[in-house]
Amino acid sequence: MPTFARHMLRRIVLSLTLLAWACVTATPGMAVTALHFSLDRAIDGTAAPFVVASTHGLFRAEGLNVTTGQANGSVDAITRVASGSSDIALADINALIRYRDKEGAAPVKAVFVLYNKAPYAIVARKSRGIATMTDIEGKTLGIVDGDSAARLWPAMARRNNIRPGKVKTEKISPAVREPMLSAGQVDAVTGFSFLSAINLRDRGVPANDLVVLRFSDFGSEVYGHALIVNPKFAAANPDAVKAFVRATVAGIRLVIKDPARAIEDVMAQMSGGARDIELERLRTSIADNIVTDEVRKNGLGGVDDNRFAAAVSQIAEDHEFRKRPLPADILDDTFLPPLAARRIN
Repeated sequence: MPTFARHMLRRIVLSLTLLAWACVTATPGMAVTALHFSLDRAIDGTAAPFVVASTHGLFRAEGLNVTTGQANGSVDAITRVASGSSDIALADINALIRYRDKEGAAPVKAVFVLYNKAPYAIVARKSRGIATMTDIEGKTLGIVDGDSAARLWPAMARRNNIRPGKVKTEKISPAVREPMLSAGQVDAVTGFSFLSAINLRDRGVPANDLVVLRFSDFGSEVYGHALIVNPKFAAANPDAVKAFVRATVAGIRLVIKDPARAIEDVMAQMSGGARDIELERLRTSIADNIVTDEVRKNGLGGVDDNRFAAAVSQIAEDHEFRKRPLPADILDDTFLPPLAARRIN
């Protein structure tokens, strides 16, 4: 059988299997709850768990009718959930921590942590003399104002004995981050490891000329993106929130099992994009941010209290808290499935 035909046959078999599974697991006569979900940006490879959950009936099997939109970053995603225009959203938990510290902030909470390690990183060119974090001294670092990685950068610099006065910083816009590094106008940039680094390879920068300095490898304790929920929706529809989390976990499992197959569903929903680039983006996020040693030990979705406190302390180096939050102030873990259902084998 030709390779293309075998590939199509595998996809058909998988679709029929998942459809059958959805029909079996869905309770006859189950009431369907409609909800609006927002990603924090346009769909790319890292959105695969949610795309798979939607396209393969995992949400429907849980009695959910999910419509998906895209916010313009985490702050916008939080604003949408706080206002009720979105019921659930994916947003950076550190942006949520800062938001919740504002006077009069809506009591929005996370219910599931997707990225056990935040993807914050410095992406640099080896040809510009940077191989490790301390090499940043004497170089020009492009920083996007308000960028999550940029906000944590001062804490990372102090933790790694880097003298801020020895680093020239240049404020840049997100649109020119990769072009400026590619053109050599800056020596390094702050950003997400699975975005900037892979985008640069797509721009023709050789992989062996790039170094990705993940903050998590240099002492960062912060968690990353999480599912956040509108408090009124959660109070009125607790079973729906639990169902959304269960479907998300099921989607993550399928994506981990076969990222190459999952990326086909993503590409069908993207406007442009290259399959190999998005597959690399997805695999990077799985390996670096989702399936960590902590997740292997404690399962998907939760936080370690001691690490959370350390993360808040690192955020406090750039943010003066009115009151430092406890884990329960930010994450409501009552919506998580049992630990056995969240373990990654």
